[in-house]
Amino acid sequence: MHKTLVSTETLARHLDDPKWVVFDCRFDVTRPEAGREGYLKKHIPGAIYADLDADWSSPPGPGDGRHPLPDPDALCERLSEWGVGADSQVVVYDDGAGSVAARIWWTLRWLGHDGVALLDGCFGKWLEEGRPVSDEIPQPSPAVFRGAANDAMWITTGEVERLLDDDASVVIDARPPERFSGERETVDAVGGHIPNSVNHPLMRNIGDDGCFLPPEQLRRQYEKMQKPVTIHSCGSGVTACHNLLAMEVAGLPGSRLYVGSWSEWIASPQRPTARGE
Repeated sequence: MHKTLVSTETLARHLDDPKWVVFDCRFDVTRPEAGREGYLKKHIPGAIYADLDADWSSPPGPGDGRHPLPDPDALCERLSEWGVGADSQVVVYDDGAGSVAARIWWTLRWLGHDGVALLDGCFGKWLEEGRPVSDEIPQPSPAVFRGAANDAMWITTGEVERLLDDDASVVIDARPPERFSGERETVDAVGGHIPNSVNHPLMRNIGDDGCFLPPEQLRRQYEKMQKPVTIHSCGSGVTACHNLLAMEVAGLPGSRLYVGSWSEWIASPQRPTARGE
């Protein structure tokens, strides 16, 4: 099974394979309906639309980040309806180099399904290669998906607070430099970052061809930052998964996701923040 990345060529060979389930994960935080609108116009044949807000997150409560984890039982039921079973190979893609699809990849792994991979190059590469698209909405055959949440894969705000001054831990922030520094915040009410965190914008994982860099190149990048406790953060625990995936591709597994990320961190004015590089 493919557990990190899968090529467009490989997916094209399996479009009619009933054991392969494809999710279109396009989503724009500034216009949440845009992803579904794009999907309805054209998508990879057989792909099911994965709505980050409606299907893959819980509604945020007071003090939560923008994208809390979904209810595991409800998501398992939906995955069964979508035809995902224990032996399914799931492929996820978006139109942003995997910035959203990586969260869907991580969520399936959180539920214990290892057979999930990001389409390397995503929808952009698929289109550039002239591969088939469709506007038909698939009608998947139901399966039985039994998952169990692995809460060792993520970390709470309280745990991040306790680790702030721990030399054995690091928070790697996937947001663009101008948001990390606080110079230009485009989404959240407060700019800046968690003290002592380091900035590694997710696009540093991507080469000029729109695909992930080779494993050895990614390893060189992340070995400089990695610590015994490596935590990935961003604005709401979504794009952080891109860096987490990159570490898996590099052969550096075991880091954890800060699900609440910056949007949850700033929910309390008592938490310290930092600005600048």
